Amino acid sequence: MSADLDDLTRLLDRVFDKAGARTGFDPALWSTLSDLGVTRLTGAEAGGGWPEAAVLLAAAGASAAPVPLAENDLLAGWLADSAELPGGDTPIRTAAVVDGSGVAHRVPWARHADALVVVWPDGDGHRVAQVPRAGVDVVPGANLAGEPRDRVTVDPSGLAGVAIPGTVVRELQLRGALARALAMTGAAGRVLDIVVGHTTTRTQFGRPIAAFQAVQQLVADIAAADALARAATEAAVSTVMENGFDAAATEFAIASARSCAGHAAATIVRNAHQAMGAIGFTAEHPLHRYTNRLLAWRGEFGSVRSWDDAVTGAAAGAGGAGLWPLISGTGAP
Repeated sequence: MSADLDDLTRLLDRVFDKAGARTGFDPALWSTLSDLGVTRLTGAEAGGGWPEAAVLLAAAGASAAPVPLAENDLLAGWLADSAELPGGDTPIRTAAVVDGSGVAHRVPWARHADALVVVWPDGDGHRVAQVPRAGVDVVPGANLAGEPRDRVTVDPSGLAGVAIPGTVVRELQLRGALARALAMTGAAGRVLDIVVGHTTTRTQFGRPIAAFQAVQQLVADIAAADALARAATEAAVSTVMENGFDAAATEFAIASARSCAGHAAATIVRNAHQAMGAIGFTAEHPLHRYTNRLLAWRGEFGSVRSWDDAVTGAAAGAGGAGLWPLISGTGAP
């Protein structure tokens, strides 16, 4: 990690450490992050990229920060910039891909957005427009962690919009998938810290429970799952930086990251609650803030099964000669 990224990490750690635990949107935290210029970190004026976004999203995941960082920047912000839409100074935006009737389900943070960047099918292609929140019907919903995941309805017939290629819609999904994987690495690391702290200080029969082999195995499996998911996700970020989102190697890297993160989440959540015992299930203990998010995030922007299928399909399609170039990100032989 470069010195600049180290500085960003330390800055974000201080900011998120001061944030309180909330189940809904935290306007004070958002205001602080906005003042620091990280709510639109990858915009043209900010000049940041995926390495900086990776640090930000992992730090946000490690604090269970209730703010739409990925949605405002990497999704809605990028989509609006790609289509050269006006309204770039809108404080909070999220993105929604609606169906032919103008409906989208489980849209993150829609009720808290000032505007939605909406994509809808139009003939053989798609169109995109930015719609003020007042022009969108929002029915509140939530994921397992209590984060807003709302149903939205718009009337595309009243929108002019800008025509976009289908590849933009696919990139939007890949961006969301990678963003969730990065947040999951932060949450998984925090779970590991919580479990290690508990098992090394909690005593049973006169010694820390970390001294018992069964507990050691639980913690070791958490650490191994966390390390694998983190390595796969970091590799996906590197592949994006090297190849962009149009390359087969990038799709494979993101699918691998999401597959690893999804399976890791199952192991991490199960073992953490086993190691923590009853206290880990209480509302007063912070563990559930991270385990619930891991379980919720692994199913967003594609299920674990869909990413497993993407990995195996790409590997089978590459064949024996093309498999290593695909895994290594060097492209087709």
